[in-house]
Amino acid sequence: MSKERLATIRHSVSHVMAQAVTRLFPGTQVAIGPSIDNGFYYDFLLPRPITAEDLPAIEAEMKKIIDEKQDFVRVVVSREEARKRFAGEPFKLELIDELPVDAEISIYEQRRADGSLAWADLCRGPHVANTREINSAAFKLMNIAGAYWRGDEKRPMLSRIYGTAWETPKDLKAYLAFLEEVEKRDHRRLGKELDLYSIHEEAGAGLIYWHPNGGRMRVALENFWRAEHYRNGYEILYTPHIGKSWLWETSGHLGFYKENMYSSMEIDQQDYYVKPMNCPFHIMIYKTRGHSYRDLPLRWAELGTVYRYERSGVLHGLLRVRGFTQDDAHIICTPDQVMDEIKEVLRFSLFMWKTFGFKDIKAYLATRPEKSVGEQERWDRATTALRGAIEESGLPWELDEGGGAFYGPKIDLKIKDALGREWQMTTIQFDFNLPERFDMTFVDKDGQQKRPYMVHRALLGSLERFFGVMIEHFGGAFPVWIAPEQVAVIPVGEAFNDYAKKVAGELKARELRVSTELGEERMNAKIRDCQGRKIPYMVVVGQKEADEGTVSVRLRDGRQLAPMKLAEFADYVSGKVASRDLEL
Repeated sequence: MSKERLATIRHSVSHVMAQAVTRLFPGTQVAIGPSIDNGFYYDFLLPRPITAEDLPAIEAEMKKIIDEKQDFVRVVVSREEARKRFAGEPFKLELIDELPVDAEISIYEQRRADGSLAWADLCRGPHVANTREINSAAFKLMNIAGAYWRGDEKRPMLSRIYGTAWETPKDLKAYLAFLEEVEKRDHRRLGKELDLYSIHEEAGAGLIYWHPNGGRMRVALENFWRAEHYRNGYEILYTPHIGKSWLWETSGHLGFYKENMYSSMEIDQQDYYVKPMNCPFHIMIYKTRGHSYRDLPLRWAELGTVYRYERSGVLHGLLRVRGFTQDDAHIICTPDQVMDEIKEVLRFSLFMWKTFGFKDIKAYLATRPEKSVGEQERWDRATTALRGAIEESGLPWELDEGGGAFYGPKIDLKIKDALGREWQMTTIQFDFNLPERFDMTFVDKDGQQKRPYMVHRALLGSLERFFGVMIEHFGGAFPVWIAPEQVAVIPVGEAFNDYAKKVAGELKARELRVSTELGEERMNAKIRDCQGRKIPYMVVVGQKEADEGTVSVRLRDGRQLAPMKLAEFADYVSGKVASRDLEL
């Protein structure tokens, strides 16, 4: 079945749901109800609050409506007729009044077999011809949420009912199984179970507290990140967290981005702002001295923590936060260097993602929008460089016509996780705006002052969002090189605690992350606990191991390795860590 056909079915089911709700709850005011990815929703102002306990009754009423084999009939009406038909329904009247003067206004009516009107709604469509085209066993109402009318928190709070609909019951069953797997991998749940991080609303929404386990993972990631950046010709910068208003006025953030910035603070009778971006600070470093073409390209990277105001309603675990650390870099180069630099950034991006096991990657090339800055020649040169880099990489790609920022074209890389979900992560963004605003120059071969090209680049995006995606991709069972606990040493009894400590000590001397399980619990309980913590290797030691200087190795998935000498096991795990092997 085509996506278009499935979307039509879902939109039709949403109307059936709205009809059922208005039948069951007289006095309900209906807002909007589109189809969405994997389903549909409808917003209502109800005469009484409803809960998940009401959903089965609504589903039962929907099935009755489907069994009535109602026709969907499109009717075109005048604005006056539309207002008359929806008198007393303020949400519909508002939508009608906002339509362009020359807009065609359509209503979809649901009619019974005898032609009588069962229900109607203002709608562009399309819909199925008859409810018999909807499979009564292939839809399900999922949950209820609050939603402000038109997304405006100053407007009425509505009840939004979400549902899903498919062609067949088999498709529905597969989707529900997928959702169960999504729930198992939810980074918010696993973050708590694995003791990685926490969020404290009472201390500030959208701000992440990294626990020791999460801290270990961040150190492993950041050490890898820094080493690879040095290896790839970058220098690493550290810049302040706040800057005077002059900086943000010059950059344009106070003009274009202020609603996403935190309020100013007064210091020495000057307004300061916490930074939402790192780039103006990097430019200030560039301007501390003059530059020649011989100095370029400059590749400057920073793990810079920034703060952006996001509405509380969109905050979501690690994936949408207010304070985050950007995997950030800026490349300042001559026009002749642009092509090679973009190719290198793209190569570096793919290396990073494949190191973490993400292989299904697609590029999107976003070109010049209608409202933009910069000379057309620069846009053309930059877009050609981006396109050439994508084509040379062999990545599948799509053109996002007009999707660039006002200050330059860009490449977005989207990766698919283990469940096939697509995430937008890497961005390679040209900027023709900031070099002009800050009057950045270099002396070219001809002795003339010229404007350099500037490329913003984030390989992993923000570390917080990257960790959220990675937790869900691996389901918390991380590759050994980045796992917070790599080895757990478990004595079979208290008598072997000393040997367990010796084993742990030698493994720690190899810079492995080791826990020693010396509690009073039985050995099998300790193994189950370590499996729950998703520790890659569990080393069990008893009399035989102590006598022979060996270890018995159990993997978190239940498999066992042949007994090894302690030094041999240390070499084995150290090799996995050094090679960043994705398999145990």
